[in-house]
Amino acid sequence: MRFGILSTADIGLEYLLPAVQKSEHTALALASRDVSRAERVAREHDVPRAYGSYEELLADDEVDAVYNPLPNALHGEWTKRAADHGKHVLCEKPLTADTAEAEEVFDHVEERGVTLMEAFMYRFHPRTERAVDVVERELGTVRSVDAAFSFHLDDDEDIRLDPSLAGGSVMDVGCYAVNAARLFLGEPETVSARTADDRNAGVDTSMAAALGYDGATARVASGFDRAQSQYYRVETTDGWLQADPAFGADADEAVTLRWHVDGRTVVEEFEPADHYQLQVEAFAAAVDRGVEPRITREETLGNMRVVDAIYESAASGTVVDLDAASGE
Repeated sequence: MRFGILSTADIGLEYLLPAVQKSEHTALALASRDVSRAERVAREHDVPRAYGSYEELLADDEVDAVYNPLPNALHGEWTKRAADHGKHVLCEKPLTADTAEAEEVFDHVEERGVTLMEAFMYRFHPRTERAVDVVERELGTVRSVDAAFSFHLDDDEDIRLDPSLAGGSVMDVGCYAVNAARLFLGEPETVSARTADDRNAGVDTSMAAALGYDGATARVASGFDRAQSQYYRVETTDGWLQADPAFGADADEAVTLRWHVDGRTVVEEFEPADHYQLQVEAFAAAVDRGVEPRITREETLGNMRVVDAIYESAASGTVVDLDAASGE
């Protein structure tokens, strides 16, 4: 598969581009709104083609798929434009600014017969896959999940603090914590949340939420003004499982998974793995086979519904009933 990369955003250059180049696929082109920057970055990263606009890249008939790491508020627009050109799309999380837009984008790309996948790369790491297996096969009924992703955002001009670009800690890193809770517990029935805007930026800089289930709970948190923290912990009727750090393992970083049951604690070690590369390969394989990718439409919409409910609950000061919100 020949990939084009929309923009010269850091995540694309530092993580996705090397992942494509390590795979059997090709990073054919990249685009920037500044052609001189596009050409310079393309030379530095051994990308054959550079374009001075996103539309020029999309018009390249030899590009099979695009990676979309644009600001959150632009994901939907440029994913639809890519689909209009017949390009498959691997789009950074969150897919869109809210659930309604995500549904519209999926309808659009499906009408055009292309594949769209939201890029939750950690889901492709062997440790995450093993964690799901352990919870399903080795442990009892899940009673609670704690998941958090926080760090200190130093730049007050960062686009993640821009409300017009759908910024905020929930959208940037809290969506990972939500995704992990849902990975082990499924879709919650209720959401109760609080957010804070400690920088008066117009977006949340911290979030804490409780997700309610029948017989279980999840607690999720995110923030831009805390020490680096990223983990999930699953508590069951007979044990527990924990991954820390959980979401952003580097390609050269070995990680561990700890779990406890029947009075014994198991520590499993995992050799370094590039989950961005594994994500690229899984996406391309789904396109090649004509099957739905691992991060499905319903998976993305489920995560977005919880994110929407977090914002609704924080704004209203009430518990949001997701079944009622969905009309069930």
